[in-house]
Amino acid sequence: MVQFVHPSRDEITLAGVLAALADPMRRRIVKSLITENACMSCTEAAPCPDMAKSTLSNHFRILREAGLIRTSKQGVQHRNVVREDDINARFPKLLKMILSFPE
Repeated sequence: MVQFVHPSRDEITLAGVLAALADPMRRRIVKSLITENACMSCTEAAPCPDMAKSTLSNHFRILREAGLIRTSKQGVQHRNVVREDDINARFPKLLKMILSFPE
């Protein structure tokens, strides 16, 4: 069984969040998850349908390790949700501000 490692709220760092969101594809993934306001699979939240699964997996790993998303396994799918409450508790309004900038 896959065990996902998620940093605790106190372990989420500004540098980690900014580094993860520096990539436009990862920003698009987070925007997609927030816009849908739902728990989505990796392929549902993918910014482009033809992205290689290994690349997509790497993007989700980086977002998870930065503390931006929480991933759980449901059947054969990995379901993801943005940890908005945790990010806003650590860095108020940062996520909203970063995601409001045009790509």
